[in-house]
Amino acid sequence: MFSKILIANRGEIAVRVIRACKEMNIRTVAVYSEADRNSLHVRLADEAVCIGGPKAEQSYLNIPSIISAAEIADVDGIHPGYGFLSQNAHFAEICESCNITFIGPTAQSIRLMGDKIAAKDLMRKTGIPIIPGSMSAVRNKEDALKTARRINYPVIVKAAAGGGGRGMRVCHNDVRLISALMTCQAEAEASFGNSDVFVEKYLEEPRHIEFQIMADRAGHTIHLGERDCTIQRRHQKLIEESPSPVVDVKLRRKMGELAVRAAKAANYTSAGTVEFLLDKDGSFYFIEMNTRIQVEHPVTEMVTGLDLIREQIRMAAGESLGMKQDDVRLDGWAIECRVNAEDPANGFSPCPGRIASYHEPGGRGVRVDTHIFAGYEVPPYYDSLLAKLITTGETRQEAIRVMQRALDEFFIEPLRTTIPLHKQIFSDPTFWRGQIATDYIDRQLQQQTGETE
Repeated sequence: MFSKILIANRGEIAVRVIRACKEMNIRTVAVYSEADRNSLHVRLADEAVCIGGPKAEQSYLNIPSIISAAEIADVDGIHPGYGFLSQNAHFAEICESCNITFIGPTAQSIRLMGDKIAAKDLMRKTGIPIIPGSMSAVRNKEDALKTARRINYPVIVKAAAGGGGRGMRVCHNDVRLISALMTCQAEAEASFGNSDVFVEKYLEEPRHIEFQIMADRAGHTIHLGERDCTIQRRHQKLIEESPSPVVDVKLRRKMGELAVRAAKAANYTSAGTVEFLLDKDGSFYFIEMNTRIQVEHPVTEMVTGLDLIREQIRMAAGESLGMKQDDVRLDGWAIECRVNAEDPANGFSPCPGRIASYHEPGGRGVRVDTHIFAGYEVPPYYDSLLAKLITTGETRQEAIRVMQRALDEFFIEPLRTTIPLHKQIFSDPTFWRGQIATDYIDRQLQQQTGETE
């Protein structure tokens, strides 16, 4: 087992990893930017090292500074969290070359599944359904138009190395496709250093269903059930729940078996997520694999009783899973709301600033994962996530009622946050019935403002 781990991240996920390490009797090293000098993860870690300026490229994306901090602190493992360098194959390779264990999958798996075109091709060869579309990068408008006319509109243009909703555009005609192609290529180059994009069929009103994968280095792979991440805005998830209200035992078994097959095809180890789109007719299609711990991992923890960060660390240390697929049980229901420093009434514009008053909810069935506190200054340089509010119940309805109560108790003042939007969603009968699709938020906002695309 590791003696000391450096957490190459910030915010709530850094706090989450530190807590798991403390319970495992592992010393921790926090890295921080100049903007995060007074952050909670810095206070909680056993040691802390400043790695650069406030901007991410000066600090949390600065590989030489992070490796230097790891060597100075003499750590034997690095946990990347999510975001930043968590899916950077080059960073994983450098860690290994410095005899520091990267707590995640191999660089080869990261690189393979990070290329969405290569990943789709692998899934096709493995017998896993994929969405119809181009099987190689689309280089020009002629290629894009040819693919769109073969699979019929609407289509979506996606960055091959994309993620987080960047480099993606939905198109309903030739004119929009040509415009989107150039926009996505430029955005992909700026965001990922790779301008390759592809075109695939856009499924209307699907659900986003993902399966949590755990795989040890001996080749044992299981899934921990599904998460329904359908409530999202512009491909950014807002609410996640486990299990899904539309996945029954038979469908869970089928999708789960294919998720495990996908992970094995990629020679995957560690915690990961295989993501699918579920169509209205019950058909489902592979869309991508996230080679890291997910933001929404707590809902899986709450229904399985497992500590996924702990399991991730154990597997990176070479330990076995210690359980089989038949040992996995989903007990009750869990729902997570992402509370962001954003103003939903103003185009979800970021709202950094000082938190003067903070009160988080409590009571039965409530969990809050956060790094904020009264007096905390929310910096403008990073993701706007402030907290994850997770509630549980024996049924979905009970988990929703607990969430409604918890949202009423949650105060983060004077910042504008997504709490009012969550209250609105959880009072919507459509959501209660589970009759939702990935365009739910955009449709709701359009109805309120009268806007159309």
